[in-house]
Amino acid sequence: MFLVLGLDGATLDLIEPWVEEGILPNLAKLMEQGAWGRLTAPIPPVTFPSWTTFMTGVNPGRHGIFDFTRREGGAYAVRFVNATFRKAPTIWRILSDEGMRVCSLGIPGNYPPEPVNGYTLSGFDTPVTTRADASFAYPASLADDVARAGGFPFADFQEFSIGPGWHERAVESMTEAIARKTELASRLLERERFDCFMLLFGESDTAAHHFWALHDPRSPRFDAALHARFGDVVCEIYRRLDDAVGTLIARARPNHTMVVSDHGFGGVGDVGIRLNRWLASQGYLGWRAGSPVASVAGRLRGAALRLIPEKAQAPLFRIGGGRLAGAIESRARFGGIDWSQTRAFSEELNYNPAIWINVAGRDDRGTVAADDYDSLCRGLSERLLQWRDPHAGSPVVRRVWRREEIFSGDHVASAPDLTLELEEPGGYSYMCLPSGGCDGPVVEKLAGEALHGGKLTGMSGSHRRQGVFMLSGQGVRSGRVRGARMADLAPSLLALLGFAVEGRFDGRVLDCIESAARGDRGLGPSLKSGEESYYDEGAEAALEDRLSRLGYF
Repeated sequence: MFLVLGLDGATLDLIEPWVEEGILPNLAKLMEQGAWGRLTAPIPPVTFPSWTTFMTGVNPGRHGIFDFTRREGGAYAVRFVNATFRKAPTIWRILSDEGMRVCSLGIPGNYPPEPVNGYTLSGFDTPVTTRADASFAYPASLADDVARAGGFPFADFQEFSIGPGWHERAVESMTEAIARKTELASRLLERERFDCFMLLFGESDTAAHHFWALHDPRSPRFDAALHARFGDVVCEIYRRLDDAVGTLIARARPNHTMVVSDHGFGGVGDVGIRLNRWLASQGYLGWRAGSPVASVAGRLRGAALRLIPEKAQAPLFRIGGGRLAGAIESRARFGGIDWSQTRAFSEELNYNPAIWINVAGRDDRGTVAADDYDSLCRGLSERLLQWRDPHAGSPVVRRVWRREEIFSGDHVASAPDLTLELEEPGGYSYMCLPSGGCDGPVVEKLAGEALHGGKLTGMSGSHRRQGVFMLSGQGVRSGRVRGARMADLAPSLLALLGFAVEGRFDGRVLDCIESAARGDRGLGPSLKSGEESYYDEGAEAALEDRLSRLGYF
């Protein structure tokens, strides 16, 4: 058996010192007995494309998943993507086609659940929340196991606005979620022996987003009063995850064990930037005169999530079969922009700072001729690299990536034209905030409640490209491994399960795997991708509500 345990957002920056202190004995044992190191996520380090790269072994330009959403044609609107948009087969599909028994539990980007020779339970992109429901389980009978284990929690508490008692509820929810997921996995592992079994824990990501500054005295967001009460929460969540790793290894008795995160983590600073206001200041974007559409839409969405009881939020976003949710989201991102005066614009996503060029013939109201596209990208990139933080005098942007520089394959055109890698002054990242119109600063020093709110106003931890992997078992040389990438893990896993994988994936078999341990069994042909199928309006509205509660939009 090959056991894979996902620790979403886990970072060696936390694991290594806690291993040395003896706090994480099970992870320490894996590091001592096997290979381990930093794992480089795709650019940008975003949940959906990174886990999809893990599952497929190819880059987003080939598997087609770049974010939770995708712009629709040349329109200035977005729709949510799902597993039917994935253009490459997963390792679960490949192994199933080879007659192997598999199980994957809770991996984002896997709804609707993939029919496999075994079990699939979708991740937080399912419209269902915590209850057992056959719609996110394959086969449907797996929902009964979920119910007996007490559910499979994800996003069962809102992360948008933080008020009195929030931290206590968050800790309780995360702790309970780890226990329930471990219980479900243990039940399935006791029932039968799988060839490959994976369970994903998202609690390491949630804890780091909200409790990072409470355990880090150097953080610009450090709060001494909250530190006294919650300063150990991140460590405690990692400790409970370490316990879960030990429990599941004991249950599974695997031949090989892999621990993997989709990205790493670090602290967030106290400076926010607004990309569309900057683009407007440089003459690339125009605002409609006197139009408050974007800011009104953003405030409406924020008010709904702050003031309306949690149980009533989903029904609100489902008004009109989901059309209200989609309309508010599109207006919050694009409302107020004068497209006739705009050459470049951003969706202003904090987790994915990127810029689109408004191209004539490609975009509905494009203004940039195709012949001018390259020169505009070069000029805009140069200006971005010259942008300075007025508070510190240092650069805001570390690097600008053209999409062809970081992606390859048939689906590169679905990616933004430019992706930004922002600087991290003092080791702490900028926040990319929504402009909501032309009024206000481009770069803002945040203070007060803005540093203590939810994900859209003050999360204290954010993603980094360097995650973590550990791999142990027969044929794996022990020691630190350098240069591992997310796309390397699928071919490495398949090689240890006996298959020849050369030339099929963007990733490579890791050097820590001995030649004698690599299989030579041929794989069948890759499956042709099926037809894309959008969420229906009710499901899309539920997902809008879920991701809004998580603070992504």
